[in-house]
Amino acid sequence: MITDVSLASPDKASLRRAALARRDGLAAEAREEASRRIAEIVLSHPGIAQAELVSAYWPIRSEVDVRPLIAGLRARGQAVALPQVTPDGLVFRLASDGDTLAAGGFGLSEPGPDAPVVDPRVLLVPLAAFDRRGHRIGYGKGYYDRALARLDAQGPVLAIGIAFSAQETPRVPDSPHDRPLDGIVTEAGLIDPTGD
Repeated sequence: MITDVSLASPDKASLRRAALARRDGLAAEAREEASRRIAEIVLSHPGIAQAELVSAYWPIRSEVDVRPLIAGLRARGQAVALPQVTPDGLVFRLASDGDTLAAGGFGLSEPGPDAPVVDPRVLLVPLAAFDRRGHRIGYGKGYYDRALARLDAQGPVLAIGIAFSAQETPRVPDSPHDRPLDGIVTEAGLIDPTGD
């Protein structure tokens, strides 16, 4: 439920701060339970269930803990990639169970430089804020925006945002070139921007 009147501001930085404050304000137990529910919903998504390779991310700060989701993907034989921040943008590297992750920029945990680079067609996308049209606010560096543009140029990509419902905002400012997500999964369920 959105109750913060400051969310009417079209300023992305303000929307980001407000959404992250709401996310940070969630009790640890509530985040843990919501993360489990999100994993169940994502694992039942047909587009994700059929993928041989899914790009996820290693959680930082108060993000949805997708580690149980990653374990669920691997348990059914799906390969998992994790993003790595490079000077040229995000690259995605295979990350097998038991691989040691390296400390990356922005507090991220990333696969090492020897892990194979892949171009996933299914991505689980972290975000700071989202709206029901599928638009997202990231952390302000545009890494996922550029990665999605690059991958979309190679063919269809299924990009699913992962967030707590507390991160929803009424409207994310967008421009014609912004690529909306194909869906957002929160603990309340799947939000389909197309309305299907």
